[in-house]
Amino acid sequence: MNYKKLGNTDLDVSTICLGTMTWGEQNTQEEGFEQMDFSLDQGVNFWDTAELYSVPPREETFGHTEKIIGNWFKKTKKRNQVILATKVAGPMRPYLRGGGNQYDKKNITEALNGSLKRLQTDYIDLYQLHWPERSTNMFGRLGYEHNDKEEWNKFEDVLENLKKFIDAGKVRYVGLSNETAWGAKKYLEVSNELNLPRMMSIQNPYNLLNRTYEVGLAEVSIREKIGLLAYSPLASGYLSGKYRDEKMPKNSRVALNPDFWSRYKKPNTNKAVDSYFEIAKKYNVDLAQMSLKFCEIQSFMTSVIIGATTMEQLKTDIESVNVKLSDEIIKEINNVQKIYPNPCP
Repeated sequence: MNYKKLGNTDLDVSTICLGTMTWGEQNTQEEGFEQMDFSLDQGVNFWDTAELYSVPPREETFGHTEKIIGNWFKKTKKRNQVILATKVAGPMRPYLRGGGNQYDKKNITEALNGSLKRLQTDYIDLYQLHWPERSTNMFGRLGYEHNDKEEWNKFEDVLENLKKFIDAGKVRYVGLSNETAWGAKKYLEVSNELNLPRMMSIQNPYNLLNRTYEVGLAEVSIREKIGLLAYSPLASGYLSGKYRDEKMPKNSRVALNPDFWSRYKKPNTNKAVDSYFEIAKKYNVDLAQMSLKFCEIQSFMTSVIIGATTMEQLKTDIESVNVKLSDEIIKEINNVQKIYPNPCP
């Protein structure tokens, strides 16, 4: 396994992060336990979850993934071997603390305490804001529309709340998710000006079908030491090749919930995937592993979040750290990007 520092901390996190959002929906607790056992044995010490999981988010399954992880901690007594990340949800449906903005003192305190209870731990290593409260472009949305009258919790107030959790020992570090370059820089500025906790990471999408992070946010990551935690590195499975030739595996997430997983179903998706598949075939490398390794070697990357529903997928994904991508492979990958630039932003 490979490791990198989390932000400007001394914390070494594996460059493969165990994603958990299917546990409690597509995966049972037993299967989640098996994934955690195997991942930790392979040196994957960094795990990511959220209060909102499992997905697709439903009131009936809210917090189920955290409960599964908590039950594993209780059973194995290995909490101290894991660098654990979770998230507080942004504005959500009414079942989430009445809906509306969530990063005020009352809601964020309730959210954190709920996560701690479900996870059966007394601290979170990385506590992340799942998405901005303000209306901005995220989840693939284009066409930014500004609204001066919109209200959200001030960045300094959010950081003040997070500072109290850190001072109390409930949180070690904090991070962002689904954030823009402006939002990330603003949080860093406020942190520096008011001596408040510093955001250590940004969890945003990044994969061969969506390299938009390279525009703006990559520079922020490198210069400010606030590295990317890449989610959807296989573009919801498209970059594993399993949806090629119009195939739709019966128990795949896209087959089970096509409306929720529609982000990567775009006009040029299949053309781009086919092109990447041909590169992988030419150089005798697994498509999924090539896609993951490309993410891992980016200079702005801290860790690549994998999400597997089978042990076979999990083993393939973790093994990607041992793959070598030649200059020729990277050149051909970049050539495909020129032909199909970010078909799924």
